[in-house]
Amino acid sequence: MKKILSFLISLFTFITYAQVKQYTLEECVMIALEKNISIQQSELDLEGADIDKADAFGNFLPRINAQSQHIWNNGLSQNITNGLIENLTTQFSSFGGNIGVTLFSGKQNINQLARANLNIISRQYQLEDMKDDISLFVANSYLQVMFNKELEQVQKYQLQLAQQELERTQIRIDAGVQTKAEIYEIEANLAAQEQALVQAENAFLLSRISLAQLLLITDYENFDIATVDYDVPLSQILLEKPKKIYEKALTLRNDVKVGATNIEIAKKDIDLAKGALLPSLSAFYNYNTRISYSDRFIETGNLIETPIGVVKENGSIVVTQFPEREISGAQSFRNQFSQNDGQSYGLSLNIPIFNGLSVKNNIKRRKLNLKRTENLFEQTKLDLENTINQAYNNAEGAYKFYEASKKTLKARREAYVMAEQRFELGVMNSYDFIQAKQRYEISASDNVRAKYDYIFKLKVLEFYFGLQITI
Repeated sequence: MKKILSFLISLFTFITYAQVKQYTLEECVMIALEKNISIQQSELDLEGADIDKADAFGNFLPRINAQSQHIWNNGLSQNITNGLIENLTTQFSSFGGNIGVTLFSGKQNINQLARANLNIISRQYQLEDMKDDISLFVANSYLQVMFNKELEQVQKYQLQLAQQELERTQIRIDAGVQTKAEIYEIEANLAAQEQALVQAENAFLLSRISLAQLLLITDYENFDIATVDYDVPLSQILLEKPKKIYEKALTLRNDVKVGATNIEIAKKDIDLAKGALLPSLSAFYNYNTRISYSDRFIETGNLIETPIGVVKENGSIVVTQFPEREISGAQSFRNQFSQNDGQSYGLSLNIPIFNGLSVKNNIKRRKLNLKRTENLFEQTKLDLENTINQAYNNAEGAYKFYEASKKTLKARREAYVMAEQRFELGVMNSYDFIQAKQRYEISASDNVRAKYDYIFKLKVLEFYFGLQITI
């Protein structure tokens, strides 16, 4: 019955664990890059830079505008049908359009477009630099989970040893080989080992939750990392000199590329400021027309004789002929549109003479900004060199420490085996035996800690050397 129950429990555990999604480092990095808010913001900044480029390109294009209006005039006006002054409403429409294009603006258009292109490049480098930093951060969190997972396995193994020692000690006590007092140290060690396992399990759980939160995964219970048997060989990168790693990093690091691009942007800002000192030339063309909706007089083709005076000598009436007119509706829209139109075109030259020193001061400010940008770039390179030197020394020291911890673990394991044999023979008391076992346990934990400390520091160094972060 106990075997059947144990089998069912194992089967249930297996089924439950099989349902848990196990993520590789590559999958975690991909998820982080996809969901990270900072990356999304940086991508929006890149889209904004593309829009700025479109604006800069638009400065080369003509400006085309159209106007239209319809007007009602209310008030006293002469009625052409009867000649009386009346309150009338008259309407008319006007239409117009203009085209303007900048022919020369002190190369500001050209420099603005060049600056926009540089800004796009800078934003791309910033985005890639952020992706690199987040990838390294995710790798660190992933390795922390691996460390806690392996440490948990170490504690489980140590607990098994403690349980076995308790069982064997109880058997020897029952056989009269050892006294009852010998079991108390064994039981205390078992209890301490159970506590250590609880702490290790809790650390493993918290590190998994932390990694899941970093990836914006809320289902913590069904989140785990893939089991990887990771060997720790001596990396070839430690055979390189820090100077060579630094020189390669200068060509690969995106933060260095950002700094260099920002210098070029600062130079373009100076060119833009200087362009305000040069004259600008633009061309324009305007067209307008007017449409009236009022009645009008038109000539009928007939002539009317109208007296205009009297000859004084003989009293004869002087007449003249005027064209006969009659009232008609408004002329057709098409005819008025073509008959009432007007055009204007020409060139406009603007020559800056004096602007209160604002342009010259702006140039000075842009030059100061260039110096600041150059100083920041130099500081970036110095920080990078110091970081690489430190990362190299850290990785080298971590490797030596890891190698030393392996030797210590081997010696502690052998000492524990010998102590176990002496304890079983009754030539070593339980206190000394537990001390030997605890030293072995500490060495096992220190070895795991040294292993992952070296792995992470190695990954940091490989990161600066331009190698992809993999496990």
